[in-house]
Amino acid sequence: MAKASEKQAPNGRGSTVRRIETALTEEISAGALSPGERIDEVKLTERFGVSRTPVREALSRLVAQGILIPGEKRGVRVAEYTREQLAQIFEAMHEIEAACARVAAQRLTLLARVEIEAAQADCMAAAEAGDRPGYLKANEAFHLAIYKATGNPYMAEIASEFRNRTGAARAKKFAKPEDLLASAKSHEKLIALIFSEDSDAASDGMREHMAQSFKQTLAVN
Repeated sequence: MAKASEKQAPNGRGSTVRRIETALTEEISAGALSPGERIDEVKLTERFGVSRTPVREALSRLVAQGILIPGEKRGVRVAEYTREQLAQIFEAMHEIEAACARVAAQRLTLLARVEIEAAQADCMAAAEAGDRPGYLKANEAFHLAIYKATGNPYMAEIASEFRNRTGAARAKKFAKPEDLLASAKSHEKLIALIFSEDSDAASDGMREHMAQSFKQTLAVN
């Protein structure tokens, strides 16, 4: 019995670590945590009802991904970037996002179309309601649906890592309800290009979409 418990413990801790990691990633992407904001370990242990060990493991994982960065006194904070760093990161994002759109257009399945359309419907509903947190979450799901449509989990993982890394910076560009609507409506053209199955047009459309996103992000950071 003791041995069985020992074997189960790492799995249970691993599940807890992933839960904390996922929750923080989503909150950063949704703008609930701002660039440079310090992460309080004690509050996280209270919130999730766990010891500091899984909290510190989750934070270490997020630091390794570049979502968090080491702060003062052994703490961590949400990553914040200079304008030059943002430009470099977005340059890389342009390439991988454009590649995802191109491959998605080439391999589009009925299921992928439905998932992209459903994600866009959520974006429009949140935008029309002026629900900023809801829109930010739906917007991430929209892009994840495009990554998934590539049928290549490695491409999807790389693209997701870039979005996670820049989530807090990108969230700042959605300050007003009209920002949400403009963003949601910009998806329509992109969807049409991907659904046309013209891979070059889909790639160019995503580049245009990401270029606009970069300009807006740079303006508020």
